[in-house]
Amino acid sequence: MIPEKVRTVLAANGLEALEFEPGSTPTAQMAAARIGVETARIAKSLLFKDKSGGYHLVVCPGDKRLSSSVLKRVIGSKVSMTDADETERVTGYRPGGVCPFALEGVDILLDRELELYPTVYPAAGTDATGVPMSFALLARITGGKVVDLSSAEAD
Repeated sequence: MIPEKVRTVLAANGLEALEFEPGSTPTAQMAAARIGVETARIAKSLLFKDKSGGYHLVVCPGDKRLSSSVLKRVIGSKVSMTDADETERVTGYRPGGVCPFALEGVDILLDRELELYPTVYPAAGTDATGVPMSFALLARITGGKVVDLSSAEAD
């Protein structure tokens, strides 16, 4: 079931989540297959913690692999990916359902590469959801900072 705080955000923005059977879309590849789109259009959300204890949610294409050196350049600090328990404690969502909606105290970074697609699909707080939306709307709703992880890789 979609968390109430996510339902509130979606309703306020005229959005509806696609919902599937529980546990059916915990990875970007599974979500893409279920929705019927290429994996890159799944806006996967990954939580990282920097050296000072700050949290950063990186939202990027589902087929993208992130290197620690790229993240260090973009964030300005060495980071490590959080484990499942810490991710849930900080975001309120379990891995597979982490989404960039209704978060507090988390820096949201949106990979500009998602702009390539007319519709992207972030999760809606569970591992059986996807929310069809434009990148521009994702940026507006989340207040996320748009970053270019592709250019950072070329450095």
